[in-house]
Amino acid sequence: MIELRLWWVRLARLGTRILAALGFLVVMVSLTPVDKWWATMLEGQAYDERGDVLVVLGGSVSDDGTMEWSSYLRAHYAGQSFRSGGFKELVIAGGPAGPSNVPVSLAMGDFLKCQGVPPAVIHLETFSHSTRENALYTRSILKALPGRKVLLTSDYHMFRARRVFAELGVQLFYQPIPDVIKRSGRWWGRWPAFLELLVETCKIGYYWVRGWI
Repeated sequence: MIELRLWWVRLARLGTRILAALGFLVVMVSLTPVDKWWATMLEGQAYDERGDVLVVLGGSVSDDGTMEWSSYLRAHYAGQSFRSGGFKELVIAGGPAGPSNVPVSLAMGDFLKCQGVPPAVIHLETFSHSTRENALYTRSILKALPGRKVLLTSDYHMFRARRVFAELGVQLFYQPIPDVIKRSGRWWGRWPAFLELLVETCKIGYYWVRGWI
């Protein structure tokens, strides 16, 4: 009987500690700029690079094949960079995703055409399903395009993306765009951003174990 009572006491203490830790986490994510700090570390030094070839990595896509937030944001900034940065060519990487099986690069390319980017300068990579495949499948496209090449992707994604390309011998300059940093400015965007940062950090660990970064 005494042992059972001690067991319940220990269980209650463990539960209290778990609840306290969860409470601390809720307060930290909701009321502090932890998302911004984390994304800034993954982003590295912020650049505003100019070049000849802009390489844009696809992000999320909805079930019907339309762009979701990360893809839209990358395409939006890519359009701005192309118009103001003197780029001559634009490479978009991203294969089929969701039930529609529509390549995200296709949706992003259509968006950029509507933003005034000439169709003739847009090169699509439509087979990749991961960041590593983005790099693998764009290598041949980039070899055929001369000039200074600049990689554009979300702030939280840049740490892994730049190292994947470097590991495969693709030399790029870097232009991270504010994604999580933008969302963390409003309290209701902090938890989705925090979870995205958590997933991205797990992916970084996986890529490191596989020797891909």
